[in-house]
Amino acid sequence: MRKIIVFLFIVFFSKIVLAQNEPKKSTDAIMKEQIYEANKKKIMNFSMKDFDQLFFEFSEKKSDPNLILSKEEFYNYTVKIAAYSDRLAKLYPKEKEIAEANKQKWLSENYQDYLLSKASAKK
Repeated sequence: MRKIIVFLFIVFFSKIVLAQNEPKKSTDAIMKEQIYEANKKKIMNFSMKDFDQLFFEFSEKKSDPNLILSKEEFYNYTVKIAAYSDRLAKLYPKEKEIAEANKQKWLSENYQDYLLSKASAKK
């Protein structure tokens, strides 16, 4: 009985220590994950025409000096563009590494950087 108690104590204590070492996800990272999961299947069925429309719509809105996208709108575009890389990786297996790098580039887009670029463009 004593061995079981000691064992449970060690397991419990190790879980506490491990939980403290895990980095906390930012609200942006959580939002990106939610958008990705909600749109993954839809984006996997996108045609190139659908993707082009999404990409150019984002480019136009991003470059419009009179428009500031909300955080959710910004991440909706960047995450969907990133998710399209999953489709390209399946269609072109030899280009999988390039598609993954492109996906990571788009997922690393940051809303604060976008706002700073908007502010500097107005000057």
